[in-house]
Amino acid sequence: MLISKMAAEGGGKEMNEIKTQFTTREGVYKLLTHSEYSRPNRVPFNSQGSNPVKVSFVNVNDQSGNGDRICFNVGRELYFYIYKGVRKAADLSKPIDKRIYKGTQPTCHDFNTLSATAESVSLLVGFSAGQVQLIDPIKKETSKLFNEERLIDKTRVTCVKWVPGSENLFLVAHSSGNMYLYNVEHVCGTTAPHYQLLKQGENYTVHTCKSKSTRNPLLKWTVGEGALNEFAFSPDGKFLACVSQDGFLRVFNFDSVELHGTMKSYFGGLLCVCWSPDGKYIVTGGEDDLVTVWSFLDCRVIARGHGHKSWVSVVAFDPYTTSVEESDPVEFSGSDEDFQDQIHFGRDRANSTQSRLSKRNSTDSRPVSVTYRFGSVGQDTQLCLWDLTEDILFPHLPLSRTRTHTNVMNATSPPAGSGGTNTGSNGNNSITSTPGNSIPPQLPRSNSLPHSAVANANSKSSVMDSAIASGVSKFATLSLHDRKDRHHEKDHKRNHSMGHITSKSSDKLNLVTKTKMDPAKTLGTTLCPRMEDVPLLEPLICKKIAHERLTVLIFLEDCLVTACQEGFVCTWARPGKVGLLSSQNQANSPSGTVV
Repeated sequence: MLISKMAAEGGGKEMNEIKTQFTTREGVYKLLTHSEYSRPNRVPFNSQGSNPVKVSFVNVNDQSGNGDRICFNVGRELYFYIYKGVRKAADLSKPIDKRIYKGTQPTCHDFNTLSATAESVSLLVGFSAGQVQLIDPIKKETSKLFNEERLIDKTRVTCVKWVPGSENLFLVAHSSGNMYLYNVEHVCGTTAPHYQLLKQGENYTVHTCKSKSTRNPLLKWTVGEGALNEFAFSPDGKFLACVSQDGFLRVFNFDSVELHGTMKSYFGGLLCVCWSPDGKYIVTGGEDDLVTVWSFLDCRVIARGHGHKSWVSVVAFDPYTTSVEESDPVEFSGSDEDFQDQIHFGRDRANSTQSRLSKRNSTDSRPVSVTYRFGSVGQDTQLCLWDLTEDILFPHLPLSRTRTHTNVMNATSPPAGSGGTNTGSNGNNSITSTPGNSIPPQLPRSNSLPHSAVANANSKSSVMDSAIASGVSKFATLSLHDRKDRHHEKDHKRNHSMGHITSKSSDKLNLVTKTKMDPAKTLGTTLCPRMEDVPLLEPLICKKIAHERLTVLIFLEDCLVTACQEGFVCTWARPGKVGLLSSQNQANSPSGTVV
């Protein structure tokens, strides 16, 4: 497409040089060469025809103070190691568990962090042939195999995750476009399941498993057209964001299986999705080479980011660098030590991010500086970091100060070398509504939703648990009572009759018909605004960091972790966090790589 061609024109030796460190306003991030995880023989993997390398982390809270564990797949192999991060060099000769599969390959995996201990951990592994395995890599046991005979779905597992707050429920997405909800305590059955329609909406349906006895799957979701590439639960576990090959982001209330909002990519399929730490924004990436920021509250695109030259494979927010400052910060002059007084990396910051960011909806008029940091990696082997600041989030408000540290392109400032990509000429950086563009005007930051909409949003949280717990548990033998730390409704609100649920569902089915969206008709609407209708972000950094396409980006407290299709899992120390490997890393870093 046009953007890819334009980005490719700026290539050269600088673009082809693989970086081992890069600088942001916090300081220098350094690649720790001794902390690289891979197959024990460290021979680059022939990735042709293989599934993407994926990485999962869990902390088992052991007494040694080194409770981090890492799991990654390379081809037919699956490895489980102690993760030493920035503290100590990786020891590849001693995996805790190693598995080699025949006839199928691991495609994705997820730890149950709720039940993890030093003696036992539950790991779900999805496979290219459609099965899902539950294993304990500490005990080196295989507990159960789901969809073993491939009677539920024969296609590749694209994403598997535990339902937040549950030790038993997990959700599986397939390249068929279907998602299935399982309970580890239930069997799958010896015959193909029969389904009964529970709910239907625009381009999605939800079925329950029709059976005399309780069996898996509990629910079957059919979402969009083509493969369902990834899904992600909101931080509170109540909403589910899905991205599909048809180019649509769809956000559901998970418990009530209601569609909250949708978005369409600028071009091609969407491949990845993530939530901001406070659940207010969703970022997607895909085949349009862009990252797209979508507001959960307003259900609209608020910005796009252009920096990659190929498909974006992973997007992730960095909760340790996302910040909310209640007073004007000291301008950053480039000193790592000075900036550490303003930004602190730690779990306390990540845990407090949601509550602090909630002040954006209050009526408090004190100046508050907001910066969301997220990253992306792609098939162009590049890592991009992005800052989403309040001049993008709330363009109507005057800035309280000059933000010289912000590297953001808005709708009034076209990027250098952007060729024919127009970014608009709206002087006040607002988005107006015209007959050809149905994007609504942006709302004041102190009240980002109308009062009625806020009331509706609040009322959703009060019924989301009761909807599925009363409806589906009676209708499909599904119970969410094992989900912990949830706000439950009173019992009398749960105990609705089956007849009441069935009639409500039938009424809705009569009103809603499944329709296909014409991509040509979505451009210029709120589903897919034109490029000139929304601010265009420029990456804070954009560096080539691998020889093969990148498939993993994870932000941890003292580092960020990337992985490429060659099978190498790399650790990048945050500024000031190099620790014991500092001297080794500096000795091994080639000269001229400081940028």
